[in-house]
Amino acid sequence: MTIPMTAAELYRHSLRLLLAKDIPAWVDLWHTDGVLEFPFAPQGWPPRLEGKAAVGEYMRHYPDHVDLHDFPEVAIHQTTVPETIVVEMRGVGRLVKTDTSYDMAYIAVVTVENGLITSYRDYWNPLAASQPGADFTGANR
Repeated sequence: MTIPMTAAELYRHSLRLLLAKDIPAWVDLWHTDGVLEFPFAPQGWPPRLEGKAAVGEYMRHYPDHVDLHDFPEVAIHQTTVPETIVVEMRGVGRLVKTDTSYDMAYIAVVTVENGLITSYRDYWNPLAASQPGADFTGANR
């Protein structure tokens, strides 16, 4: 018998999977029709991914680009809707291609229904994408 997780618990679990570089398990946390949005995506980057398959394709090579070491700062804020959280966090590690440090602050708005992510809006710094060696996602640009 599985115990259903709250949105915050599921999100913390998703971070552990990213640190373990278990992208297939991370993608399994998504609803078939889940949507991943990047409201500040720079030109040439996808602003919206629709469906678990698209999210999986986008993320499948993520560990080849970013070697995450830790999420030293994670603050999860519950909204008035129990299924939706707002997350402030920082991810640190290194960019694989250039072997340079990676330190990115994020704000995410995440909705979980029936134990699966249905919506994830990822607000990150698009200026970081324009820095030399900043090929840090699996994005098919």
